[in-house]
Amino acid sequence: MAASIQIRETRRRGRGRVMAEINVTPFVDVMLVLLIVFMVTAPLLTVGVPVDLPKTHAQPLGHENEPLSVTIKRDGRIFLQNTPIDEADLVPRLTAIAANGYDQRIFVRGDRTVDYGRVMEVMGELSAAGFTHIGLVTDVAKPKPDQN
Repeated sequence: MAASIQIRETRRRGRGRVMAEINVTPFVDVMLVLLIVFMVTAPLLTVGVPVDLPKTHAQPLGHENEPLSVTIKRDGRIFLQNTPIDEADLVPRLTAIAANGYDQRIFVRGDRTVDYGRVMEVMGELSAAGFTHIGLVTDVAKPKPDQN
């Protein structure tokens, strides 16, 4: 992008002078368009499997890389990231990912209404396969109003 420069000739005291001004209007227009584009696309970037997570008051952890997430839906189906996967294929797929150098924590997201035993079965399979960095994901609870 190039700045458009307007050159105007001004007449002062009988002499002609050249004055250069940078026109910033095109820059402002482009920035406003980019702002609108980012505002529209930002909510679409947080795609995932919709799950009703339990609420907690714990502070969120900071992450540098995108973590692997295993999601257990209300009906018991398992998803690796956003892809549905059979329970028998879960450990081999994670083992293949770990063989490529992934050594971060695996997050388990379980729907609030899913059976606790079902979540523990999946976590047990992950643990038995050698994955020791397993974390549970919750939503942040809204503060309760003071009762006076």
